[in-house]
Amino acid sequence: MERRKFLQLTATGTGGLLVVPQFLTAKNLFVGTDDHSNNVLLFIQLNGGNDGLNTFIPFTDPLYFKNRPSIGISKNEVINAINGLGFHPALKDLANIAQDGNLTIVQNVGYPNPNRSHFRSQEIWQTASDSHRYLDNGWLGRFLDIQCKDEGLPSVNVDNIDNLALKASESKGLTIKDFNKIKRYAISDNELQLSDNPQLDFVRKLQFSSLEGMDEIKNALEKSQNYSESYANNPLSKNLEWMAKLIKGGLNSKIYYTSLNGFDTHHNQKQLHQNQLRILNDAIYSFYRDMKQSNLLQYVTLVVFSEFGRRVKENGTGTDHGTAGPMIIIGGGNKGKIIGNNPNLSLLDQGDLRYETDFRSVYATLLKHKFNFDSNVINIKNEVIKGIF
Repeated sequence: MERRKFLQLTATGTGGLLVVPQFLTAKNLFVGTDDHSNNVLLFIQLNGGNDGLNTFIPFTDPLYFKNRPSIGISKNEVINAINGLGFHPALKDLANIAQDGNLTIVQNVGYPNPNRSHFRSQEIWQTASDSHRYLDNGWLGRFLDIQCKDEGLPSVNVDNIDNLALKASESKGLTIKDFNKIKRYAISDNELQLSDNPQLDFVRKLQFSSLEGMDEIKNALEKSQNYSESYANNPLSKNLEWMAKLIKGGLNSKIYYTSLNGFDTHHNQKQLHQNQLRILNDAIYSFYRDMKQSNLLQYVTLVVFSEFGRRVKENGTGTDHGTAGPMIIIGGGNKGKIIGNNPNLSLLDQGDLRYETDFRSVYATLLKHKFNFDSNVINIKNEVIKGIF
């Protein structure tokens, strides 16, 4: 077997995906200290372009129903209405979190000269670049290079692929595809000794040298095994459950990241979007209850975003790529407010919502309030938003 193929299986760090070979088993992965006072940021990226207008619905605006006669959510379906805005009925538990005062909505988030390509717009959000600039490293990777350069495992990405937001020059995070495929991680001295199988020896040594911090990971999962909460039965919920275990076990990672696909709703949006929002709602509420029960919610800030919103006017049964949309912030001592104005459907930009808040201002706010970090150092020069924390 070629060395390149071994690296695809076991490489970690700035560009690696952890998919441990079946014979390199590992039941327990991850973590660190008993000090839960360190703040943690957790991101859920909604891939495909979430329709913000059907997520937090401006149900008192007649232009909403005029533009969406088929896919609009009726007034009697909207829940937890406040100031002309209400939650999609699939987000009933997020509405409860808002009632608890632990959920903030930042309205009309976007950026100048928006790009409607999924790939390029995701890249802009992940690197915090201007729409005409291209950067090699992610905004979180640049932050971790400075703030967490001495940490063994500063970030954890639970996903099928690496995330550009976490790509760094020095900092080494970890992408995990599936915890359940990891039978064990420990490699004994005897296993590292040469055998009559040089390929196996190579993989053993590569595995041992690549996975720094595995003792901490194992310890964290062991510490958290007696603090279990029931989680909803969907893949996103399972990802959040693993993250919760690592956080409860004291892993010293500052950043956690995962994603949920399925938001490119050009057709049959009403049913498809409802299904995806229900998955999101159930997963987040499971995680929220867990963090509250563990008395960790004040330290953990969960951020939900998408690469763009959808067009205001429906295309018949769905919506096409748009621009601005809402961001959700849960926990972390947020003030439970709606930041910004409700979407202005009478003042559009070529049929799209006009952005009101640059997404990089949200990033600057998170870094400032959670880590006392000046985002100017990583070339995010946007002003911090008042009123979120």
